[in-house]
Amino acid sequence: MASDTDRHSDMQQASDIQQAKRPVSAALAGPYGHPFHPILVTVPIGAWVASLVFDLGSHAVDDPDFLARGSVWLIGLGVLGALAAATLGFLDLFAIPTRTPAFRTALVHMSLNLAVTVAYALNFWWRESGSGPHGSVPIGPLVLSIVTLAVLAVSGYLGGKLAYHYGVRVADEATQAAGFRH
Repeated sequence: MASDTDRHSDMQQASDIQQAKRPVSAALAGPYGHPFHPILVTVPIGAWVASLVFDLGSHAVDDPDFLARGSVWLIGLGVLGALAAATLGFLDLFAIPTRTPAFRTALVHMSLNLAVTVAYALNFWWRESGSGPHGSVPIGPLVLSIVTLAVLAVSGYLGGKLAYHYGVRVADEATQAAGFRH
């Protein structure tokens, strides 16, 4: 037979799960079951992956300047997109109860993303210092992009864990079941 303490713990856990599913502000973070943060993260991820393709391409063409310049623009766009995604990610973080595995995972996810954004901002500055990009992308900024994308992949894995494993900002099963009724 379950004790009162066990029942209280189960009720608290159920309450914590429901709290993590609800937006702090639906107008800012997205309505229930449809958060804006995952939509916005596609901007920096796409821009930074494309910038790496441009970086590598700059080593394979006769006139690499346009690819090097394009990569700088993509990095800058990614930084701006990351700042927008981070703003909404903070709102989702505030919905997660503290002292839970989901909250700890979210803190690591956030910290990695902030480190990645700072690294790309520095990469942008590095490439723009002096007279800007000319010729193939130098090995230093290229390696920084590769390492930073690898860290972003780890952070993305943790973001997926938050949504798909812990159900943060995901509609509850009763709401999901509506999509499978005949």
